[in-house]
Amino acid sequence: MTQTETSTQPASASLQRAYRDGPLRRERQKVHKLSIVIPVYNEEATVQELVDLVVNAPLPGGLEREIICINDCSTDNTRQRLDELPGMYPDVQFQIVHKPKNQGKGAALRDGFAKASGDVVLIQDADLEYDPADYRKLLQPIVEDRADVVYGSRFIGEPHRVLYFWHTVGNKFLTLLSNMFTNLNLTDMEVCYKVFRKSVLDRIELKCDRFGFEPEVTAKIARLRPRIRIFEVGVSYYGRSYEEGKKITWKDGVKAILTIIRFGIGNR
Repeated sequence: MTQTETSTQPASASLQRAYRDGPLRRERQKVHKLSIVIPVYNEEATVQELVDLVVNAPLPGGLEREIICINDCSTDNTRQRLDELPGMYPDVQFQIVHKPKNQGKGAALRDGFAKASGDVVLIQDADLEYDPADYRKLLQPIVEDRADVVYGSRFIGEPHRVLYFWHTVGNKFLTLLSNMFTNLNLTDMEVCYKVFRKSVLDRIELKCDRFGFEPEVTAKIARLRPRIRIFEVGVSYYGRSYEEGKKITWKDGVKAILTIIRFGIGNR
């Protein structure tokens, strides 16, 4: 090979990399493993069906998968259903945690995040309201290194079950109020489906034990500097009625307002 050919090859490779990632961008941050954190409370009727969907959901980029189930001191047969999972799926990496005391969704998620070994963490509810078939689109912006955090949204065009008008109004109001404090333009702050690079979660301290997790984590990632890249993608939604076991009430909405104000004006 001539000296001219030798000197041209690195330049060509550099140009290809610049074209792929953009001339002003760093080289892509590759991700290898996904940790799926599932807080569970009294979901004996749905949790195994949900986990079957999680196990079989296609993932982009050949991601490895681990499933972390946090049983928040359920009073039904959820514990037994969870303990059966490793035997049902011997090739899947599970962590099953049974909490001795009920503390709420936020506390369960903190426990799950602490155990996560993946580069990326995804939150999944256990009640079949959200479809793991959406994982690919939720993860793609992070796999392609276009995002550090991805929120799903129930309000940007995907199929959804028609249920409660005032729940929709409440969710949109809470999102608007949150956006006013964070200066983000989310359409669904309260959505379950949130995906984070683990490095982002490691930079924030979460304190809310119950449903205040959603506005708290939103306020804290919005405050990070250098500013992180937040994406939003539409997800399908099959909401439950109260007769089917829905747990959140108007009281949680009031608490969410107070949480938005609390973390919007400080980091307490």
